[in-house]
Amino acid sequence: MDKNLQQSLKLHFGFDNFKGNQEAIIENLMEGNDTFVLMPTGGGKSLCYQLPSLLMDGTAIVISPLIALMKNQVDAMRNFSEEDNVAHFINSSLTKTAIDQVKEDIINGHTKLLYVAPESLTKQDNIDFLRTVKISFFAVDEAHCISEWGHDFRPEYRRIRPIINEIGSRPLIALTATATVKVQQDIMKNLGINKKTTKVFKSSFNRPNLYYEVRQKDENTIDREVIKYIKQRPGKSGIIYCLSRKKVEELAEFLRANSIKALPYHAGMDSQQRNDNQDAFLKEDADVIVATIAFGMGIDKPDVRYVIHYDMPKSLEGYYQETGRAGRDGGEGECIAFYSDRDLIRLEKFMQNKPIAEQEIGKLLLKETQAYAETSMCRRKALLHYFGEDYKEDSCGNCDNCRKPKKHIEAKELLCAVIETALALKEKFKPEYVVTVLLGIRTDEVVSYGHDQLECFGSGNDEKASLWNAVIRQAIIGKFLTRDIETYGQLKVTSAGKRFLNNPKPFNIVVEYDEDELEDEETTEIKGSGASAAADEELYNMLKDLRKKVAKKLELPPYVIFQDPSLEAMATTYPISIEELQNIPGVGAGKARRYGEEFCALIKRHVEENEIVRPEDLRVRTVANKSKVKVSIIQAIDRKIALDDLAQGNHMEFEELLDELETIVASGTSINIDYFLEEVMDADSIEEIYNFFKKEESSDIEAAFREFGQDYSENEIRLIRIKFLSEVANG
Repeated sequence: MDKNLQQSLKLHFGFDNFKGNQEAIIENLMEGNDTFVLMPTGGGKSLCYQLPSLLMDGTAIVISPLIALMKNQVDAMRNFSEEDNVAHFINSSLTKTAIDQVKEDIINGHTKLLYVAPESLTKQDNIDFLRTVKISFFAVDEAHCISEWGHDFRPEYRRIRPIINEIGSRPLIALTATATVKVQQDIMKNLGINKKTTKVFKSSFNRPNLYYEVRQKDENTIDREVIKYIKQRPGKSGIIYCLSRKKVEELAEFLRANSIKALPYHAGMDSQQRNDNQDAFLKEDADVIVATIAFGMGIDKPDVRYVIHYDMPKSLEGYYQETGRAGRDGGEGECIAFYSDRDLIRLEKFMQNKPIAEQEIGKLLLKETQAYAETSMCRRKALLHYFGEDYKEDSCGNCDNCRKPKKHIEAKELLCAVIETALALKEKFKPEYVVTVLLGIRTDEVVSYGHDQLECFGSGNDEKASLWNAVIRQAIIGKFLTRDIETYGQLKVTSAGKRFLNNPKPFNIVVEYDEDELEDEETTEIKGSGASAAADEELYNMLKDLRKKVAKKLELPPYVIFQDPSLEAMATTYPISIEELQNIPGVGAGKARRYGEEFCALIKRHVEENEIVRPEDLRVRTVANKSKVKVSIIQAIDRKIALDDLAQGNHMEFEELLDELETIVASGTSINIDYFLEEVMDADSIEEIYNFFKKEESSDIEAAFREFGQDYSENEIRLIRIKFLSEVANG
């Protein structure tokens, strides 16, 4: 790792280490190379241009489509720095006087980062001004807006490259959180990015902390269901997306009538009211924002705990980006979507006045959304496949399909039937037409083509359409079939599919149980303690209250002051000076000096009043520095959460949890797992293994397994060893 870059990261942003590809991206840009970044929401895209803008000569120009997002990011940059004029934006919300002040700061070399809306970039006076400015690089944020295949197509984005050429060519970095292969190609083509010389950095689109669930939508009960869901999560921030502005207003009013602090947000509102509502959400004066799917919010709030889709969105890219606003701090994030066929019909109606080619693109995107909503396989696997990523696991353990039992069936013959039918149709038809032929349905189209005379016509009429659709979906993910984007989704057979047909092998698929096979059962509740990872919960809550007070006084969102993980670290390590505060993750020198005094004073007072000993290496602090997860595990054990539930909640195998517990007790921390042992083992067995370790004065797991391997599992032996080490070594 480049030491200078790491020191700059710590100085300006308070972080000890880069995330994922951040360092390589920054190095590539600073070397003067064009750069293309695909990184999921919450992955740290903004830092990829914010840090180099501070280190390079001149002003970086960031082209961003959302005025609200510009304001948030400028506020965040100013709070990382001690200088307010380090970042500015130019858009339609500014007066001429304000724009003149921005230009003066740029000319004087104070401004390192300038956010510009694409509409503002096209104005000739702004172009003329920027031609006189020393520009370090151009950054195109939300780059998917350039593509007609993207979920937020903005025609003015197509003019970016010609305008950059007019201003003066500089290195270009394009960034997006959602892009299929087709959209990636569109972005590079329209921005004039050379495929051969431009380095593409693609991070995994997997957000393991997000839970995905699709619920059947019942118009008569959905409002009550939403109310119940929110009230089970008091004080937590959430976003609800609706299809229409009218529904946004109605639902926000309904939530307020039920004592939920909710506000609406859509493009039809007065801009001042929209900004006020967004600020209320950021400052935690409102818990819920209800917004239209069509209007992207650009919310940069790290602690959104749930995203509800009241209506299904028109594309999986839109869905992924909107759900990505949950859990950006790495904490819990629940993504609940309500689905009905009526939503899709309404969305198709919206497209009727558009050009035919655009309608075809829109319909194909809707089919992808429908396939995701109706699939019985792992939702994470299906979602990542859509973005060209191969998720190796069959089950993620953190979506409704993986948490609820599913039926697996052998579909070798079914897949052969699909492949044979697709080939008989010369690979020129979409999946739904292939299913129609398999079912033997004589539509006008089928008869006109003469496909009712094919040998495969009706060969699958003893199965349901839903089963054939499931076979096709999972065969596409298995790479036996593919949908050709260029021909708007025609079903093609891959070389692997042709080999399968010649030499069929087992093909196991996941399907829903038939209704008569299912017993009535309540929807699985999502388990989540919601507790922080702070060792001192009382201090953590006091710090949160102080943060809210400071934020209110400064009219800033609380997370701009300090994010939750920083407060958790403060409530674990008790920093009482500005110097100590700078060692807290996420607290740079500028932020420590700007806000630190009151926080250090509060911590010092708390330490003195409670006679807290602050040794240089607190046991729990050692654990916390190694991993925030370990602190949360210790707290969960204090609350007597079953270890198997704890493993599942942290997306671990049980053996991985045991590894963590062994590390914790080895570091000198005592934990009490008696409550769990008493549930899974009898007292005599516990005593027998415990006495072995006591008598042998050895904690060698291999020796114990040789002694008891016939009678006890390795996990049982490891559990007793953890108990022994905790009580004897650390007691």
